[in-house]
Parts: sequence; structure tokens; C-alpha cells
Amino acid sequence: MNKKIRNIGIITSGGDCGGLNAVVRGAARIAIANGIGAYIIPNGYAGLYNLVEIEHLTKLDEERVDHVNSSFAGSEAGHSRVKISKIADPDKYKRISKGLEKFGVDGLVISGGDDTGSVVVDLGENGISCVHAPKTMDLDLQTYSVGGDSAVSKIAHIVEDIKTTGQTHNRVMVVEVFGRYAGHTAFRGGIAADTDCILIPEIPVDFDEVYRHMKRVYTRRILNSDVFSGMYSIVVAEGIRNEKGELFTESGAKDSFGHIKLEGAAKYVRHALETRMKADPEIHNFMVESGMFVEGVLETPEIREVTPGHLVRSGSTAAYDVSFGKEIGGGAVILLMNGITGVTIYGVTDGEIRYMPTKEAIKQRYVNLNLVSFYEQMDICFGRKPVPFNPVFMDNGGAYVERFL
Repeated sequence: MNKKIRNIGIITSGGDCGGLNAVVRGAARIAIANGIGAYIIPNGYAGLYNLVEIEHLTKLDEERVDHVNSSFAGSEAGHSRVKISKIADPDKYKRISKGLEKFGVDGLVISGGDDTGSVVVDLGENGISCVHAPKTMDLDLQTYSVGGDSAVSKIAHIVEDIKTTGQTHNRVMVVEVFGRYAGHTAFRGGIAADTDCILIPEIPVDFDEVYRHMKRVYTRRILNSDVFSGMYSIVVAEGIRNEKGELFTESGAKDSFGHIKLEGAAKYVRHALETRMKADPEIHNFMVESGMFVEGVLETPEIREVTPGHLVRSGSTAAYDVSFGKEIGGGAVILLMNGITGVTIYGVTDGEIRYMPTKEAIKQRYVNLNLVSFYEQMDICFGRKPVPFNPVFMDNGGAYVERFL
């Protein structure tokens, strides 16, 4: 017989995004319905490590849960980027266990991405019961993760909005978004915004190909316009690489998980295209023909870079992420109640609470390159010569298909 759960602790960790408050609310509501206390453990894994020294935890009773707004991005529980195994304290796991016992917490619901999930594995191996609720706007886990739809929608809206200023000034607009190793949000957000070019970490960038595509599409639009008006849009993931596989970054700093802090991808793209424009005599002829050329003032088209940064993580949450967040938060509590721990919950479908080993869930998933080829047929540039699309035909008999995967 499974040990009765007295209380659960709820932790959110890593980068913030939409849907986290839905996880918190869903977990708390299911706990309350089953006579289990639900407590916020603040500030991610830093709060977990320091729990033994904390005097008071906020209990998510019915009154307090009413104030957790699922549609707000970010998290009531707070975050930190702390990797438990890197803490020098040799008694760190005993310290964590003492903190949990102090508050009568028998299990943890922990929402986060691959780094957070790696700590879930670590905690489980050290006797601490926890269930991982997948969260990452990067969409690079083996499961759908809360925050993905919100980020994709936000990117699409930003790129669509940027087009108005680009069109007004006949500019090339380069929008840099998150995506260190996998380009799912740049890919999906760019497609949703009818972007002309999408550059992702999975494909080393051939800037000659990008330039050829940009020149053809951009000049056609302006020369075929009755008012000589047009623009070209590029969405670039922060983790793009050159043909040698090297990252573009202006910073050598690293976070607590050992990741280099990326910045400068959009600037690099702008510089690469500007260099090619200035060396191309056909651009001079185009500028003259379109009536834009002014010697010494405007001799080549303007390229502007935009980095929305944390705006992509902020604000409101997409409805799908609210629903999914509540499901995995509440489902995680039911797993804990039934003695199922050390796993990642990835959905509640037709009454089934679906989960898998966290070690498997946090393995990186990349953008499918055959799907890229599919979109290359729509004349979207991905920084390479287009590759033929090889369709596979399958009748799945109406089986449920995971969104985005």
C-alpha cells in the first residue's frame, strides 16, 4: 500500500514562460480535492536547498489558489537557475530531506525543462519523491512542454507587427528569438507569421544562400509594387551556427548549468547581408531603378535587427498552455498519490495519465529536417540550398497525435 501523502511542494524552475501558473493551480486544486496540503517552495531549487532555514511556506488553500491567475505568464512560485549537484555541500541531499520533513512534504511537483528535469532525476536517485511537469518554451523535450504555444504565438505576433515598419521603410527586418540548440519556436513562430527566412540551430547557415533568396524576393516585391514598397523578414534563433558549426555569440559568460549566454545572432546576420549588398553592383542598379538611391545617404537597403528577448516569455498565456498546464500539474499529484515518482507526466488523455521516465523525456528533440524541406517548397529560406521533400504516407486510423511533435 502506498504511503499516504500529507503535503506536496510545488517548484517551478529554469526560464519563465506561459502556463506555469496553470501548473501551480492544477496541482493545488487536485491536492485540495484529495485532502492533501499544497505548499509553494519559492525560488526554484535555491528555495528547496534552503528550505530547512525557511520559517514559513505559503499554503495554497482555496482562498490563496483563487489568486493564482492561470493566464498570467511567469510563476507565483518564483524561479532560480541552480543545479543541486553542483552545490559544494556534501550533505546537500540530507539538508533537502530535512527541509521537506520540517514541513511534512512527502512529494514534489517540479515544473521545468531539460536542466530542471536532470535535477529531478538526481533528486529521485537520492530518495526524494518528485514528478516532473515539462516546461520549456523551446519545445525541445520528447514531450510537449507548457509554454511552447504561448511563445510561438508571441513570436508570430511580434514578427507580424514588425512588418509594418519594415514595409513603410522598405527594410529587411531580422528578429532574434530564443533557441539555443533546437529551433522549434523560431520555426513555428516564423511559419505562422509568413516569414521569408527562418534560421535555426539545426542547419548551419550558408549566407550566400540567404542573400540570394533575400535579393530575389525583396527586389521583386519592390519593383512590382505600384508605390515601390516592400520588405523582407527573417526570424533567427539565438543558437544559429555557421558552416563550421560555430555559435555566434558576443559573450563568453556561462550560467550555473554551464551554458554559454548567447547574444548577437541577429547582428551577425545583419552584418553578413550588409557586406554582400555593398559588394553587389546589381543592388546599386536596383536602388536607382526603385527611386531609393541617394548618394552618400541611402545607397543600399536598410537592414534592422530586433531582439524581443524576454517579451516572448512574458505577459499572457495561450489557452492551450493553460489547459495543458492544469492537466500536468493535477496529474502529477495523482501520480504522487499512487506512488509513481521519478517520471515526467506528458498528458491526461481520455482518462489516461500518461508519463515516461524523466531520463527519456529530457533528451533533446530537434526540428525535423524533412519537415523543413516541406516548407522549403513554399519558398521559405532556411539558410541552405532547398532539399527535396520525401513524403511518407500514413493512415493512423484517427489515433491521437501529440501537438507540435
